[in-house]
Amino acid sequence: MSDAEPLYNVREQTGNPEHASVDDVVDLVIHRAQNPRAEHEDAHFDTAVAALVDRYGTESVRTVIHRILVDEEPFRTATNGLEMRNVDGVRIGTDASWFLEELNAQDDG
Repeated sequence: MSDAEPLYNVREQTGNPEHASVDDVVDLVIHRAQNPRAEHEDAHFDTAVAALVDRYGTESVRTVIHRILVDEEPFRTATNGLEMRNVDGVRIGTDASWFLEELNAQDDG
């Protein structure tokens, strides 16, 4: 393990119990996929992730999120072995990192 700062402020990376866990992020991603927000400035993230969960399934999306947030794999290669397009790994990673920031901001408030 290196002494470098973690890429993401996720509990599994930082050891900080105040940071959201990867399971919190996955739960929010799945919740938003199933219940997209209407009339919200970030609703496009919800509809994007809904399409990806529908296409690839919850477990594949969960695996990609874990690989990105915890294992620090690049968005494009986090899809390896999952029969998923690399660009969809970028979409999942973007959404997951955005939702992680949202969760951590809620805890700060």
